[in-house]
Amino acid sequence: MTTPRTLDADEARTRLPELTVIDVRTPGEYATGHVPGALNIPLDQLRRALPTLREVTGELLMVCASGARSEQACTALAAEGIGAMTLTGGTQEWSRRGHELGRPQQNARTTWSMERQVRFTAGSIVLTGLGLGLLHPAWQLLSAGIAGGLVFSALTNTCGMAVMLGKLPHNRPRAADLDATLAALAAR
Repeated sequence: MTTPRTLDADEARTRLPELTVIDVRTPGEYATGHVPGALNIPLDQLRRALPTLREVTGELLMVCASGARSEQACTALAAEGIGAMTLTGGTQEWSRRGHELGRPQQNARTTWSMERQVRFTAGSIVLTGLGLGLLHPAWQLLSAGIAGGLVFSALTNTCGMAVMLGKLPHNRPRAADLDATLAALAAR
């Protein structure tokens, strides 16, 4: 497996007019702020977008929060013969460098970032396990399971909880949203 080509935030900002930027985060995450001009095609919808992505002229830059999901997207695209680059450090690094983030129109739904959703969910489950552990010690295994999952997540740079949370309705793209994105991409 080859490592996808990367662009750092400053180089990407300089080259932004010549790039087609695809943000592979969930719609909720995208709504919290994205690289200006980025189109939202969630990672789990990438396969549906392949025919349109094949027709893009110029270079594709895949973006996510930290760079992990965009790297997965680049690998998936490479397997389909489509070249793409990933933004090193994702929108987090873009923002840290002081670059402006684009925001959707006022009527778009806004949701917590996926990282915040994971922290809230994991923390809630751990507290629940500890609280119920006062009733019966076996409930503490719930907290231990979440702790183990967090360690595994850090070691593998993957997050099963984020995958599950991404399937919740507020994190799912409406079909019309993805269709509009693909139409905008095809019109470029």
